[in-house]
Amino acid sequence: MNSTTSATRNAASNPDPGARVFTRYVAIGDSFTEGMADPDPVRANSYVGWADRLAVHLAGVAGVAGTGGESAPSFGYANLAIRGRLLADIAGRQVDNALALAPDLVSIVGGGNDILRPRADIDALAARLEDAVSRLRAAGADVLLATPSDPRDAPLIKASRGRAATYTAHIWSIARRHDARVIDLWGMDAIRDWRMWAPDRIHLTPEGHRRVALNAFTALGFTAPDPGWDIPLPAAAPVSRADAARATARWAREYVGPWVQRRIRGQSSGDTISAKRPAVTPIDGGGLLES
Repeated sequence: MNSTTSATRNAASNPDPGARVFTRYVAIGDSFTEGMADPDPVRANSYVGWADRLAVHLAGVAGVAGTGGESAPSFGYANLAIRGRLLADIAGRQVDNALALAPDLVSIVGGGNDILRPRADIDALAARLEDAVSRLRAAGADVLLATPSDPRDAPLIKASRGRAATYTAHIWSIARRHDARVIDLWGMDAIRDWRMWAPDRIHLTPEGHRRVALNAFTALGFTAPDPGWDIPLPAAAPVSRADAARATARWAREYVGPWVQRRIRGQSSGDTISAKRPAVTPIDGGGLLES
């Protein structure tokens, strides 16, 4: 996809007055920001995801900002996120690598893999995240954070709800102290629907990623081209208890079991994965979808 697609033009048609025009966006994080379960139609074994889709919108804004007699600002995007990463890596090595790219916007979304661990120290995680945000802001970059989504309806994972809620409160406080923006996933009604989630119940579908990108675009001060991004889907047909129990058992067997085995072996799903977009490059192809 290139910056002249209809999605980019629509996203940029009415950039909000006073909103900052970004030209170097770097996304860091784990599988959520890598874009898992949102397959790239061009690159095999790769994903698109909400951050890539957000980059398309921001590229469109940068293009429109240059009209009126001036050259359009060039826009570049890097995505350093890798599935399975804990916050120590995201707030450490990934932040270091992001700063080396001289960004004016960094999205840092991490901690979800830590929160799944019952002994996670949420206050320590928040302190580590705040230190990373402070470093990014000191370098002149705007920062975009995201809360966890509310796991109250998720089998097994709902046990982490208290930890996720505490981390969410910390994120809002960090954002206030450092003038950062927040994607409010906890309060996002649209993704409470399981049809927005992949079979692993951990990663979003392409439609879920599309809506989160619009949520992020709004959080940065722009008007989303689709104002209905948080409107839930029409009600789904009811599922019997027996069918729901069978689906949960299948999910536990196919996804939870392998995750537990990796934990026992001290392995991560991202051990052999490298960043899909390690350098800041133009949004002019590479399989980015219309957003």
